[in-house]
Amino acid sequence: MLSDAIRKVRYFFSAEALDARISPDPELKKRYKLLANGNNSNGVSRPLWNTLEFKFYYLAFITVIPMMFITAMSASNETNEANYYKFERLLSQGWLFGRKVDNSDAQYRFFRDNFFLLLQLMSAHLIIKKVTLSVNKTLSKLRFDFIFGLIFLFAAHGVNAVRIIIHILIMHSISHFFKKNKTVAASLTWLYGISTLFINDKYREYPFGNILSILSPLDHSFKGIIERWDVFFNFTLLRLLSYNLDYLERWNSQFMKDTPVETQIDSDIGLKNSRPEFKRTSSTLKTIQESGKEELLNDRARLVAPLHIQEYDIFNFIAYVTYTPLFIAGPIITFNDYIYQSYHTLPSINSKRIQIYAIRFILTVLSMEFMLHYTYVVAVSKTKAWQGDTPFQISMIGLFNLNIIWLKLLIPWRLFRLWGLLDGIDTPENMIRLVDNNYSAMAFWRGWHRSYNKWIVRYIYIPLGGSNNRIMTSLAVFSFVAIWHDIQLKLLFWGWLIVLFLLPEIFLTQYFMQYKTKWWYRHICALGGAANIWMMMIANLFGFCLGSDGTMELLRDMFSTVAGFAFFIIATGCIFIGVQVMFELREEEKRNGINLKC
Repeated sequence: MLSDAIRKVRYFFSAEALDARISPDPELKKRYKLLANGNNSNGVSRPLWNTLEFKFYYLAFITVIPMMFITAMSASNETNEANYYKFERLLSQGWLFGRKVDNSDAQYRFFRDNFFLLLQLMSAHLIIKKVTLSVNKTLSKLRFDFIFGLIFLFAAHGVNAVRIIIHILIMHSISHFFKKNKTVAASLTWLYGISTLFINDKYREYPFGNILSILSPLDHSFKGIIERWDVFFNFTLLRLLSYNLDYLERWNSQFMKDTPVETQIDSDIGLKNSRPEFKRTSSTLKTIQESGKEELLNDRARLVAPLHIQEYDIFNFIAYVTYTPLFIAGPIITFNDYIYQSYHTLPSINSKRIQIYAIRFILTVLSMEFMLHYTYVVAVSKTKAWQGDTPFQISMIGLFNLNIIWLKLLIPWRLFRLWGLLDGIDTPENMIRLVDNNYSAMAFWRGWHRSYNKWIVRYIYIPLGGSNNRIMTSLAVFSFVAIWHDIQLKLLFWGWLIVLFLLPEIFLTQYFMQYKTKWWYRHICALGGAANIWMMMIANLFGFCLGSDGTMELLRDMFSTVAGFAFFIIATGCIFIGVQVMFELREEEKRNGINLKC
């Protein structure tokens, strides 16, 4: 009975419960079990949870983690009398136990202040869609998404929606006018797509009246609930690119290769009329097994789902780009996958999985609220109020700040994904690892913003050669990622530095693989993981939390004072223990047939 309860709790908090794409592979589970029970010359270990080594690690966890919370709280709330007055003005009245709340992060404040409005919008959208489709049997899900998406677009951005629609029409024209030359069409797609980021940055408020005087009234019209339309356009751009590239791939695979040049018809409609076998049939969207049973396509197969060419029309395009649950911030889903799921409900869309996901979302929101009410680290970082703090306190200010950054991204993504699940669209879960559960820079980027990572792999990494040309493809990937985030030269340098920081891990991992059967291999890897964590922490503290002043003060205190250096040694030991536990968590996942590679 107790073991059954433990199993259910473990499943509730597992990555498998978050995303149905993560499911046990019976073959991997069987193979891993055979390897672990063999002569162990393959480096596969038996479970370490009950060893003396790990019992010591448990003791360290029980001792250190409460100290981390206590230190973060003492350094960032009213108990720090020497600095509290510097950031008190940034605090607001909270709702937990009469405490104030740190609502000073502008990005999360927008979401937090409009949280219940978003819930109302979500409920309204789901109810209206269900009622409308049940009353009007002739209206498809895609046509409803098209209509509601346009209404939401204008409600969100007002007259600025016209700017977005212009980008949509231009991108659609590129793919359809140049479809017979895939290279030209794809090049123009990427060129214009990336150009939109620069155009929006410079001309986001360019007066309509300067284009045509008759358009001047638009400059004084309703600007929508979200005036900064360009901020959220970055996610729209990913959908624009996905549609064009999916369409070009489908067109070329179906017509340019299968059809002789002299028999090709200029238009999609003409081709449909002259080739009856190209008429739309829903059965082409399923796989027929040998048993005769239809089976829905899996995640990878849906990326290249054999959609009929007519599915790539302007209405479906706009429905996809403006799909309300995912419009603001994703998660990202490809055009092929979106259309496929609009016709077929996946097994993952069931009440049990959605209930678990909803409960985990609520727990995440409550965790964030607890941190904002008891650790005012964002306000401390904004006012640089850490004078006189110890290296341990400064490091905890930075670490908890990183956790809040992770949560402020995770919570909106999970709300919008939950909205999509309730609407019958299953997107990839963006965060499958806690931010503190990472020791590898490469693995960290695989698990961070996972739907975006999958998009990058699909449209940039693999087309440019993938692992066969890892350094160049990584440079291209992180250059795009940097520009996509913001048009700033420092972010482009940040992207290149990320690639530079990846090189030691790549080379050292390859070098030490020859020793994976040695008893000390795991411990050397843990030391490397600890070094990786220090580098990632310092880089992120510098860029997003403490800035140059706070980071330099932390490093100076750590290496110029006896107490600071003692903290560095103890902290490194704690990180080493944490990495060992991370290793074993991943080994346990593999024993159960799951290899997340992050």
